[in-house]
Amino acid sequence: MKTTRRNTDIADSSGAAAVEFALVLPMFLTLLIGGFFAAFLLFTAGGLHFAVERAARCAKVQTSVCSSAGATEAYAQTQFAGYGVTPTFTAVSTTCGQQVSGSATFSMNFFVKTVSVPLTATACYP
Repeated sequence: MKTTRRNTDIADSSGAAAVEFALVLPMFLTLLIGGFFAAFLLFTAGGLHFAVERAARCAKVQTSVCSSAGATEAYAQTQFAGYGVTPTFTAVSTTCGQQVSGSATFSMNFFVKTVSVPLTATACYP
């Protein structure tokens, strides 16, 4: 005689997907938000490098536009494109030619902590 056995050894798995989603969601959001901040940081750093390179060239080649250190610094400010920072530029004449430096602090606000990343760029045009 064959007996039928009920499968009582298998646990009820209803709600398992919701628990797994609740465990994975914070890590996924952290990676997503961190990726956006990394992209903004790289964009801002690239914009700072571009601005000092353009200003150093302007100080040497376009002397009517960048006639003084203040005018060169103002020109660098107009050339900067970045996210959430206002950099400080300095222009000097050195042995390498016209040198322009820029610095800014990029703040990444994670919900529990704010991380500040200093950015600097220097360019010299002979």
